Amino acid sequence: MPLSILIEEKPKLENPVLIEGLPGIGFVANIVALHLIHELRAKRFASIFSASFQDLAVTTEKGEPRSPINELYYYKSGCGSRDLIIWYGNTQALTTFGQYELCGRVLDIAEELGCRFIITVGGFKQEEVKEVPEIYCAASDPETLKEALGLGAKIMVGNIFGVAGILIGIGAIRGFRGFSLLVETLGTYPDAKAARCALSVLNRYLGLNVDLSRLDEAAEKTSKILESFGWVKPAAREEKKREEFRWFV
Repeated sequence: MPLSILIEEKPKLENPVLIEGLPGIGFVANIVALHLIHELRAKRFASIFSASFQDLAVTTEKGEPRSPINELYYYKSGCGSRDLIIWYGNTQALTTFGQYELCGRVLDIAEELGCRFIITVGGFKQEEVKEVPEIYCAASDPETLKEALGLGAKIMVGNIFGVAGILIGIGAIRGFRGFSLLVETLGTYPDAKAARCALSVLNRYLGLNVDLSRLDEAAEKTSKILESFGWVKPAAREEKKREEFRWFV
């Protein structure tokens, strides 16, 4: 099956920002996206399936199959902040071709909805993390980089693997502006502290007022979802042991 997108609704949005939130290091982006969806009561408008996703289905207690999937949600602010498109999912594509195809198709949809700005979120794996994790950034252009640095981020030097890097890169080629926010994390379990840092920055930059008090609930739910698909082992979550996985930022 090639990549397939089921469009449930075509929302009318005003200059929306695309926020990426797929599984990666510390599952920072996943927690951020899930929390935004819940707190803003964002509405799903598209479901994405791909042959490049994991080759399995997880059955529920009722015996129903649950497949790897990506979803797009929208939020209409109506109160001075920016409209949002939130990209959430329980997997990234597992092949290079699949990653580029996935990013390209999501950018197609975002562009159709009037989006010209992208923010990707991720973790920056470190052996030790400061009490207040530092945030790193990369951007599509010098002007946008200056905006990201003004949020307290430092320049990321190195490689940004997965959708968090690809989306900004090919987005810039297509005329999108945007930046990546990468928060320090040990990277071995869903990191609510790193997600809180990222969300605090998004609140300031986008003029949001998202409550962070229930962030641990989003982290716990993320853990359970990712455990079911084999991204996180229960022992790693409970004991916070360092495990070796194939991570994406």
